[in-house]
Amino acid sequence: MSSVASEQIPDSAGRFGPYGGRYVPETLVHPLQQLEEEYFRAQQDPEFQQELDYYLREFCGRPTPLYFAQRLTEDLGGAKIYLKREDLLHTGAHKINNAMGQILLAKRMGKTRIIAETGAGQHGVATATVAAMFGLECVVYMGAHDCERQRLNVYRMRMLGAEVVPVEAGQKTLKEAVNEAMRDWVTNVRSTHYILGTAYGAHPYPVMVRNFHRVIGEEARRQIMEQQEQLPDLLVACVGGGSNAIGLFYPFIGDESVSMVGVEAGGEGIVPEKHAARFQGGSLGVLQGTRSYLLQDEDGQIQSTHSVSAGLDYAAVGPEHAWLRDQGRAEYTYATDDKALEAFFKLSKLEGIVPALESSHAVAEVIVRAPHMSSDQIIICNLSGRGDKDVQQVAQKVDL
Repeated sequence: MSSVASEQIPDSAGRFGPYGGRYVPETLVHPLQQLEEEYFRAQQDPEFQQELDYYLREFCGRPTPLYFAQRLTEDLGGAKIYLKREDLLHTGAHKINNAMGQILLAKRMGKTRIIAETGAGQHGVATATVAAMFGLECVVYMGAHDCERQRLNVYRMRMLGAEVVPVEAGQKTLKEAVNEAMRDWVTNVRSTHYILGTAYGAHPYPVMVRNFHRVIGEEARRQIMEQQEQLPDLLVACVGGGSNAIGLFYPFIGDESVSMVGVEAGGEGIVPEKHAARFQGGSLGVLQGTRSYLLQDEDGQIQSTHSVSAGLDYAAVGPEHAWLRDQGRAEYTYATDDKALEAFFKLSKLEGIVPALESSHAVAEVIVRAPHMSSDQIIICNLSGRGDKDVQQVAQKVDL
């Protein structure tokens, strides 16, 4: 195991080196402490783990396949390309892993109401789904701009019984949706659990969300050993807040032979307010409960972001990713809107798999790297979600 994996990360205060922590109003300190205590008790409770495993398997559809993308591999030349098919999960993305884990926690804590934020709508749909399943009230906050570009998912959430609240403030995207969810939680903390959708926010959310998603990497590790009898050479995943990426990366952190690349949203290029690539144009700051890399101006004001992908259109990145980057254990790059769209169509036409625009950023990086690797090397690309939700938006941009 590498030194990165063996350190006590995060520490008892939820810090990944200089990142993470708990920066919240006083009203939320005790609820977060309660959540932390309940989560760690649940982690050690075999009954909780058995119930979670049961629902992940029987309701969500785990394990997901690790699929050899033969035609994409042949087209690019070089490394063998495997896709971790999180797009085949119930609701269409990896988000259901975390939503299921958190709603079981909410039940343990006696909460009767669930709130969530969502960007692309996949976390909102997953939350609405588990709330319907367990009969809990559900409110989902979504930026008004994201509501327009992800109308299918808005309808799905409402069909599942959730109240979808369009947020008209600011840029009308994910950051504003998180703000409104946090305001709601402060007001209704006794009855309400906030199912935060990514590996961000105040402790214990980054570690909790990571652990609910680590099943992605644990399965992928086992599956590639069964299929190829060797570990992959490279892992690739898109990074917004970073939940799908950390879920894939975490079980491989101690394997120094396995490189890891996270792909941020390059938007229209690395120009202020035209992208959401925090490691390219960001700096250290505090936003929405945690300390990490943010897109902010010299006065600390959060800058506007842009991405063709609503799920990556966020001004900050999960603290564990910032720490992995500092340690040199993971590399972070970006794909522009144009490259993501090219990858969207290439995977669709070569493999018959329509990826989410978020996942298309990871595929774009695979397209860059695979030709420069040898045929005995292996890439695992996390296909974090399916692209049905994006077809209408893509059709407005590209004339077929």
